[in-house]
Amino acid sequence: METLNVSNVSLTYPGLYSDQAVIALKGVNLEIKSGDFVVALGASGCGKTTLLNLLLNLMAGFMAPSDGEIMLGDRRITGPGADRGVVFQKHALLPWLNVIDNTEFGLKLRGVDKATRRDLATRNLALVGLQDFHRHMIYHLSGGMQQRVGIARALTCDPAMLLMDEPMAALDALTRETIQELLLEVWQLTNKMFFFITHSVEEALFLGSRLIVMSPRPGRITHTYELDFNKRFLENGNARAIKSSRDFIDMREEILGIIYGDELQSGNPELLHA
Repeated sequence: METLNVSNVSLTYPGLYSDQAVIALKGVNLEIKSGDFVVALGASGCGKTTLLNLLLNLMAGFMAPSDGEIMLGDRRITGPGADRGVVFQKHALLPWLNVIDNTEFGLKLRGVDKATRRDLATRNLALVGLQDFHRHMIYHLSGGMQQRVGIARALTCDPAMLLMDEPMAALDALTRETIQELLLEVWQLTNKMFFFITHSVEEALFLGSRLIVMSPRPGRITHTYELDFNKRFLENGNARAIKSSRDFIDMREEILGIIYGDELQSGNPELLHA
C-alpha cells in the first residue's frame, strides 16, 4: 500500500523584478493513501490556470515545486511516471488510433508485448463499459465514451494513483452523472488513490471520501472534510437519493459559503459585480 505525501510545498513564479514574484501555492501539506478519493475545490487563479491545476501538475511531475517535496512511497516525484495516471479535461486521445489501440498505447511505449497489453486493455475497457467498442475510431464516440477510453487508458498502465483534471467539465448533465457513478465503481474495484479536481460542489461531495478546499492565491488548504456519500451510493446505488438528502444539501450549502466567502475576500470582480 503506497502513500503520496505533499510536504510543505510552495510554488513561486519569478517576476521581472524581485518585488514582482507571485506566490501561487504556499505551505501545502496533503497525504493520500491507497483507497482515498480526494477531491479539491477552490477559487480560480489568474488566467486559465487554477491553483488546483498547479497542485495536480506538481503531483503528476509536470512541474517542480519551489519549496518542499512530493513523495510517492519512498520515491521523490521529479517528473512524470507510469505510477501516476492522468485523465485530462479534454480526452487527449490519439484520433488516428481506434479505441483499443489508444487504451494500450502507454504499454506499447513501455515495450510490453502485444498479447499482454491487449489483455490488459480489454479488461479495462470492459471495466468502463466499452467492451463492444474496441475497433471504433475515437471520433465516432460521444464525449462521455471518449472520457471512458481516457479512464481505461490510464488504468491500463496500472498506476498507483489517478490524477483527474475536471474530466467531466465538458459533458452534459446526464452523461456527467453516469460517469460519476462509473468512477466510484472503478474506485471501489481498484482501491487506487484518486485526486480529482472539480468546480462543482455537488460533484465533489458525491465523489470524495475526503474534500479539501483551497484558498485564493497564495493557495493553501484551508478546510478538510471526511465524507461518506460515495460509500452510501455504492451500498444502495441511488445517486438521486444521496444528492437530495438533508445532510448532503446542508454540506453543499456550507461548502458554497466557504468558497464564495473566499472569493469575495479575494476581490474576485466577477462576484463583486454580480
